[in-house]
Amino acid sequence: MSEIPAKATESEDPSDGARARAADGLASAVGGALAADGVQTGDAMWQSSPPGSIYDYIKVASFSIGPDGLVDQWSLRAEHLFGIPAARAVGMDPIEAFIDPRHHERGMRKMAEILDGREWTGVVPFRMPKDAEVGECGHEGLAEVYVMPTRTEDGEKAAVCIVVDVRTLRSIETDLAASQAIFSQSPFGFLLIDSDLRVRRVNQRFASIFGGAPDEHRGKGVHDYLQRGEAERVAATLRRVLESGSSITDMHVTGFVPGSDERRHWSVNLYRVHSGSGRPIGVAWLGIDITARRAAAREAAAARRNLALLNEAGARIGNSLDLETTARQLLDVVVPGFCDLATVDLYQGLLVGDETPPGLADGSAELRRVAFASAVSDEPFAGSGVPVSVGAVHHYPFNSPCADALRTARPQFVPGEDGGLVQSTLAVPMVAHDTVVGLVQFARTKGSEPFGDRDRDLGVELAARAAVCIDNARLYRREHERALILQRSLLPPGDPEASGLDIACRYLPGNANTGRPSEVGGDWFDVIELPGHRTALVVGDVMGRGLRAAVAMGELRTAVRTLAQLDLEPAEVLSQLDEIARGLGAPGGVQQATRAARRPREADLSEVYLATCVYAVYDSVTRRCTFANAGHLPPVLVEPGESALMLDVPPGMPLGVGGEPFEEVEVELPEGALLALYTDGLVESRDHPLDEGLQAFVSALSDSSQPLEDVCDHVLNTLDTHHGEDDIALLMARVQGLPNESVGDWTLPREPRSVGRAREYARAQLMSWDMEPLVDTTELLVSELVTNALRYGEGEIRLRLLLDRTLVCEVWDSGLVQPRRRRARDTDEGGRGLQLVGLLSAAWGSRRTPRGKTVWFELPLPGGETRLTDPAEALLSLF
Repeated sequence: MSEIPAKATESEDPSDGARARAADGLASAVGGALAADGVQTGDAMWQSSPPGSIYDYIKVASFSIGPDGLVDQWSLRAEHLFGIPAARAVGMDPIEAFIDPRHHERGMRKMAEILDGREWTGVVPFRMPKDAEVGECGHEGLAEVYVMPTRTEDGEKAAVCIVVDVRTLRSIETDLAASQAIFSQSPFGFLLIDSDLRVRRVNQRFASIFGGAPDEHRGKGVHDYLQRGEAERVAATLRRVLESGSSITDMHVTGFVPGSDERRHWSVNLYRVHSGSGRPIGVAWLGIDITARRAAAREAAAARRNLALLNEAGARIGNSLDLETTARQLLDVVVPGFCDLATVDLYQGLLVGDETPPGLADGSAELRRVAFASAVSDEPFAGSGVPVSVGAVHHYPFNSPCADALRTARPQFVPGEDGGLVQSTLAVPMVAHDTVVGLVQFARTKGSEPFGDRDRDLGVELAARAAVCIDNARLYRREHERALILQRSLLPPGDPEASGLDIACRYLPGNANTGRPSEVGGDWFDVIELPGHRTALVVGDVMGRGLRAAVAMGELRTAVRTLAQLDLEPAEVLSQLDEIARGLGAPGGVQQATRAARRPREADLSEVYLATCVYAVYDSVTRRCTFANAGHLPPVLVEPGESALMLDVPPGMPLGVGGEPFEEVEVELPEGALLALYTDGLVESRDHPLDEGLQAFVSALSDSSQPLEDVCDHVLNTLDTHHGEDDIALLMARVQGLPNESVGDWTLPREPRSVGRAREYARAQLMSWDMEPLVDTTELLVSELVTNALRYGEGEIRLRLLLDRTLVCEVWDSGLVQPRRRRARDTDEGGRGLQLVGLLSAAWGSRRTPRGKTVWFELPLPGGETRLTDPAEALLSLF
């Protein structure tokens, strides 16, 4: 912008009035530019209106020429344009200073005409003086000059010159044309918003979207295009950009366009616009419609979400073989990622083990709700009916969408009820191996996006995966329960009892404490009563798991009981068990296994059964216990007042290996001592090595004075028995030897008088025990056994009576021939002695001893559940 020289006066030329008016008009225009910079003229301050004046951008200067043709006034703008300060410019000849010498003559003529009072306008080439202090030396330019004649205060003719830099003007024109092309032809919505947040200008693209011509949008605000909440947010952002000058990139704006109910989305860039003088004049808005892009992004995000859900479902569902856990895993995956509420219902018949639950045809069979999950409420899910809590048994009405889904095995959309929390529900049948096993319901609350076809397909896939896992878990549970029933049926029923021992036992199947079903194992224990108030204690473990191990355990346990009744020594029992275990895996049994062991080793497809076992026989009279071990963990003994210790019993080889003998160890147990037999599940796990577990077990038995049941509980609670990796069998026995007063023991010479003497000993002993009802029967049977020992045995005879829960009579001799019971003919005079023993006694038998044999019989005590047999009736029954 330029300043008007102060010394300019009116011209005396006839056209001076017009010229003066023209000068006044130009001065007014220039004054407007001045006002933009806050220049005060007279008593008023002239201001420009936004977005500013053209003079903010073009180079305009002014100077005046005196009567002598020299510069007498030089404005600040002239200093900037020509680079010559006023002190130097005043007094210069403008023709000599700025015009090329080739044009001096023409310039002089024009100057003469101007000083003669003529106006002149034209484009003049100029150059900067070579000695200019400011600007480039020798720079040439092109200026448009407007010369207006005027007079000085003395009435002399002068002139005022207005100069515009033509090149700057042409550049502005070019930029303006380019800006106009960009603004009008942009494929994006382009707006100019002033400082009052009103639209100053829009392009055709914006007008085509919101209707009307571009000029019709002038003066509107954002509230005219957007809904209230969105408009206030956008207005606040515009105000922040206008105040701070910071740009906004990719701001998402949501709204509607006229004539459409479809919600549209735009990406908007905002930046502040300044005038040529640098003053903020508004905000530029550049927007693009991203509705289709957002829809595609939502589709892609939904596809990624669905894929992520399927991947998560594959990783999390089916890790457990428990039905309820599998159902909860499904809900953990879908809530809240897929829905807000979800339930799983399974057919009650399938849960209780039925192969084909009733009512599958019409979908009305009873179901049990096994799982529920919610991201919004803990209340039971109602769906379209009465709320059902987890664990409750219910059924769906025949005409309900859920029953229809169960009948057809197809998913159903269930609309939400008015006034309820749920907006829509997706009922999906759980189909596994072409069988519907239950129903899963996915529900979304109001305000969420309703279920679509893509959601339906995803729900079907999730339900199908869970259904297969649930069906596998159901089948596994069924097989596990059957194997567990088999295993438990092979263990001793109830609390075992033994003479001279207080017994306590525990059995924990694998994973019983973890809540996860697992294969049953081959652990077992047994308490077997032997003749002579002796007891066999057995603990064993078949290697492996599952039904195969349980069956093998049952066979070995049966064999142990059979061998124990033969009253074999512990080492002999284990040797026979070893042969039996080898025969279990061979198609031809024990004989085939023995032959195969002698042949060179070659490919053998038969199964191998291995087991460990410890077998102990306790005599309550002598309180001595004989142990034999087949690869099992050592027994633990706790003597009264002493620390627990592991007995040094040679472990031997496991059953089924064969070829190695077993050793016996005999230990005398003090009264009140505690004996513990156990399996490796009690002392070994992945987290605790065997040595550490054994040490913890020994430490847990330090206080053995408590009742035996409490000791068992203390051991299980102290040790890490909750790992659930293996079965646990624990057998404890506290020694309570037979008192001396309950034992009668006599040695008889080998002579006929010993029979009568034996009757006398027996009568006297029974009378001292107050067992008078047993005197006659006992005398008769003692007489028969002693007579047989005299006739068929060898060496001296020993008679022993034992009183405990029953009365036991034993007759010992050195003969090796076992008595054999036979049926006597009517004409035989003898041979009825053992028949009489069998009729009058509760049990009888014979066993080998290291120095001969023992024949024994057992009688129930008076007042017990077993009635005594009348000797007279027994004698008569023989004939």
